[in-house]
Amino acid sequence: MEWEDVTNYFTEEQRHYKNTYLEIDYVGDNKVEVSLFSSKDDLYEIYVSFGIMFGIVYVEEKDAYKTYYEIKDKIEEEYIKNKEPSGEFIDEFGEKYNIALPNDLFFDFDKLLGL
Repeated sequence: MEWEDVTNYFTEEQRHYKNTYLEIDYVGDNKVEVSLFSSKDDLYEIYVSFGIMFGIVYVEEKDAYKTYYEIKDKIEEEYIKNKEPSGEFIDEFGEKYNIALPNDLFFDFDKLLGL
């Protein structure tokens, strides 16, 4: 699996997202992404995208880099084995890392409808 560090493809302005800052963004074989966002006020966020599995793992600052590289290694191992995440992998990964859907995935339907 070939990983590419795409962090520097983003401008400094683009790296700031809400209350976070994009520290590291790696893409593997143009099919897998693992990104680390820091925050001054909140937990750090590790965004993962691998096949049908995507979401955010929230971590304390002191654990952020260690957890980031651990997640990247686990996803790479599964990708090399199966090219797509197995149901078992998704269940185990989700349970171990408490992966969550991004909060901004949901819509305020009243606002969307102009109510």
